[in-house]
Amino acid sequence: MAGGGGGGSPVQTLTGDSGGAVPPTANNINTLGNDSTVNNANGITIIGNPGTSTLTTTLTNRLQGTGTTVGATTADLVTFPLGATPATYVVEANFAAFESTTPAGAGYSLFGTVRTTGVAASIVGTPDKINNENTALIPSNADFVVSGNNLILRVTGTAALTINWSTVGYYVMVT
Repeated sequence: MAGGGGGGSPVQTLTGDSGGAVPPTANNINTLGNDSTVNNANGITIIGNPGTSTLTTTLTNRLQGTGTTVGATTADLVTFPLGATPATYVVEANFAAFESTTPAGAGYSLFGTVRTTGVAASIVGTPDKINNENTALIPSNADFVVSGNNLILRVTGTAALTINWSTVGYYVMVT
């Protein structure tokens, strides 16, 4: 059998959104995953590299970062430049927090809107937030803030605790 069990000829090439048809090398085509902050209305791109027999699937419009707070300090997990074109961004992000000595955890989900003039950013309204925290981490927080023309995904720790943070978010943009 050939071609994934359906009979017939084996796959000769795969073609993505751009980059050209990708032929196999030693009967293999690599498929890789990636993420990017690049704006794409579909939220995904598939780019072929025929020279390396590779297709890369990229989730676009993504905001991803990690950080650590020691005590009641802040950490900017993502600083996202909004660009020179006036636009509105709708942003959704999930934050996870873990403190190992207690141990304790927390999770936050934020949904908000940011507008840029192309020079300066502002938050539109008040972001919606869902908090889920173990008692030890109730003083902790996650938030959207702006500085200059940047959107920042910021977290705040808890006094006397070291907290590891991770966030993954995405945005929709219109000009």
